Amino acid sequence: MSECTHDCSTCGENCASRNEPQDLTEKLNQYSSVKKVIGIVSGKGGVGKSTVTSLMAVMFSRMGYHAAILDADLTGPSIPKAFGIKEKAMGSEKGILPITTHSGIDIMSVNLLLENETDPVIWRGPVLAGTVKQFWSDVYWNDVDYMFVDMPPGTGDVPLTIFQSLPLDGIIIVTSPQELVSMIVEKAVRMAQMMNVPILGIIENMSCFVCPDCGKKHYPFGESKLEEIAKEYSIEILARLPIDPKNSAACDSGKIESVLNPEAEEAAKKIESLLNN
Repeated sequence: MSECTHDCSTCGENCASRNEPQDLTEKLNQYSSVKKVIGIVSGKGGVGKSTVTSLMAVMFSRMGYHAAILDADLTGPSIPKAFGIKEKAMGSEKGILPITTHSGIDIMSVNLLLENETDPVIWRGPVLAGTVKQFWSDVYWNDVDYMFVDMPPGTGDVPLTIFQSLPLDGIIIVTSPQELVSMIVEKAVRMAQMMNVPILGIIENMSCFVCPDCGKKHYPFGESKLEEIAKEYSIEILARLPIDPKNSAACDSGKIESVLNPEAEEAAKKIESLLNN
């Protein structure tokens, strides 16, 4: 066999290098330790994916784990605001240092690197994908039990990079009750299946509004058909999170760590059980 020229156009179909499956997983920083990595996915924007990511990190932190968030939604980074983070990330001989919140959650987001948090990130796909990889390989993640990756919506370049480059132990799909979302959820499900990444379950956000006076549930977006999708793909419904103005206010004021959310707490316990059985 002739020596490889690294030009695939000159190779035959039986070339071993061409047929050998490639491992695209990015190496973790040599000083870092991350035990479990969970992707938070949504087929479309505006369903509260970043809020769910933040809540899951908060709940796991309360359960005694060292939680972390890798904010991969680079063009819409809202994680730092939810936690009230104003500091900028610094570096050390071990790598870029994430910012640690009041309750001990480590966070890395592009907003922690920008001069002004309102500066737009006007980057093309390859640069965005490369930055996400650097958040994994160049950041010093110190003994993290559960890392939650806030992924950008859709099934484009950056989500594909995360599926291929990070060792995901599973994903959580975030959705809302609108009829249109059913189709979008199926796209996210099928992408995960094509990439051979386990689906831990679905969380429906903004599921209903509970009247504070009478306790009656109202469905401003209509009652969902989540059971049908979950049954079709044999996926567990982890939680239905109601609309709660207190949660929104907490996110806006950077105090999400103070939120009490029984539904999110129950979802966290289910995820813990799924990943440890």
